[in-house]
Amino acid sequence: MAKNKEETVLITKDGIRHDGRKREDLREISFEVGVLDRADGSCLIEWGRNKILAAVYGPRELHPKHMQMPSQAYIRCEYRMATFSVPDRKRPAPNRREKEISKLLGEALDPALFTYLYPRSVIDVFIEVLQADGGTRCAAITAASLALADAGIPMRDLVSGVAAGNLSGKVVLDLDDIEDKEGEGDLPIAYLPNLEKVVLLQSDGIFTPDQYKEALDMLVPACKKVYQLQRKAITDKYSQINDAVQKDIDAEAKAKPAKDKKKADESKAKDDKKDKKKADDGKKSKADKEDKKKKGLKKPSKKKDDKKQASKEKEAKKD
Repeated sequence: MAKNKEETVLITKDGIRHDGRKREDLREISFEVGVLDRADGSCLIEWGRNKILAAVYGPRELHPKHMQMPSQAYIRCEYRMATFSVPDRKRPAPNRREKEISKLLGEALDPALFTYLYPRSVIDVFIEVLQADGGTRCAAITAASLALADAGIPMRDLVSGVAAGNLSGKVVLDLDDIEDKEGEGDLPIAYLPNLEKVVLLQSDGIFTPDQYKEALDMLVPACKKVYQLQRKAITDKYSQINDAVQKDIDAEAKAKPAKDKKKADESKAKDDKKDKKKADDGKKSKADKEDKKKKGLKKPSKKKDDKKQASKEKEAKKD
């Protein structure tokens, strides 16, 4: 094992890392917003070889009620790693690390939300790591932030996360799994770019004061870069919706003259049918009246016949 570690060159003297990136380079990042129909908001992030799914439900009533906060919503975050997300199968039960990250992510997301708008309620954020390759907490909070925006929850700002590390005395950005395990230090950060506010800062390993300052100077621009990708992802989703709606409106406007003509033709046909029926009813009524008149002329009434017969009988008796 020690031999394999010696063979792994994390970073060269020229500052080129084992995967070909430079010190300040991030791995490839892509977002897909609104991937779950049953969630109020969702996001799938692919950050390097990380694949993480975030889903948001709420705001909704919080149970049990003794956990309700009378002045704001409660952010309940659950970070879980799938059993197949790492090379060695992980146990299904949540471990201490997952519980710790769940708590940290919930506290980091809280400053970005207008929680006072939803008192006595809960906003559930579920994060599932489908494939892990280092830097999952930063990728998770970035995806969770987009899922909250997709859910339509009012936000002060999006939360962007990036990590820095110490490799052989050199500060680099965005550690992958090998660098995270074999490097000397890890420094994840979550940042609100518009508000210029740090909402999560952890340090694990060894950093000199100069390295710490250098890492922060690299992390803030990197978070802003991730923030632009987040904005583009959420804008693209609603641009597609807007384009689809506009397309339907244009198609409806184009089809409207034909629909109006068809409706007018149907109305005219209906009126013609009514007029024809009215004329037929008039003719029938007129014919019925004529028939009754003719019958009245041909057949004398029974009363008249009875009177004539009685008169004849009376004259016969007199005679």
